[in-house]
Amino acid sequence: MHQIYPAPAPGSAGAAGVGAASDGAGLLAGLYAYPGDQGGPWVRANMIASVDGAAVIDGRSGALGGPADRMLLQVLRALADVILVGAGTARAERYRPARPVAALAALRQGRPVTPPIAVVSARLDLDPQAPLLAQAPAGARTIVLTTAAAPADRRAAISRHAELIVAETEQLTADQVIGALATLGHARVLAEGGPSLLAQIAAEGLLDELCLTVSPVLAGGSAGRILSGRNLGDQQLGTPEPLRLAHVLADDGYLFCRYVREVGGIAWSAR
Repeated sequence: MHQIYPAPAPGSAGAAGVGAASDGAGLLAGLYAYPGDQGGPWVRANMIASVDGAAVIDGRSGALGGPADRMLLQVLRALADVILVGAGTARAERYRPARPVAALAALRQGRPVTPPIAVVSARLDLDPQAPLLAQAPAGARTIVLTTAAAPADRRAAISRHAELIVAETEQLTADQVIGALATLGHARVLAEGGPSLLAQIAAEGLLDELCLTVSPVLAGGSAGRILSGRNLGDQQLGTPEPLRLAHVLADDGYLFCRYVREVGGIAWSAR
């Protein structure tokens, strides 16, 4: 993996490339470091799409990825306080608790070995015995966010295996979700989809950063985009949101693009 934008100085680490060893992970961690004190939570999305815009192949995003994409995912997870995902994506992608990576242990210093996964589920259509809930480590129990409309029996079953947060409303907003996670001390949020959850986060103006992997695949078909549909409410992304391209990395035909949101004319960037 090597940096192609902005053009790195000759002889620099970016020009030489990022390897798969711990030093390469360290270079990636520097490139994707969260900002310092930004006054509130920082929401970063990590998504992948084919060159023709498909977010999934046969219902799953994993078919679009490769070794470098998986390495970057591990680094982004190690940097985050919490991993946020919608229930539909958690089921389709067969989510499990995050796994510790020895080469990235330094990035978790002072925090649990792995970040917890937070699942948004209005109906609590989750299997309490699934590995995501039943096998999460004590230090990073899975968090489930739901509404007052969720059936009481499901709430009781889920709460035996996960940290359950119930909003006293019929619908969840992205602001409620991010706020609840921040209350738990999770300011650095890594959103991994799905497209409807990500669309709602963006529609509420809460998406600070997008890490987009462009897969060298023509998918065709009718697969959706990385932002689509409705999940947490009726608000939709209105006018186009300006983003600034912070950097582009490349590996084996894949492009790894990092965009940051411009707020009030200021392009926020990790430093």
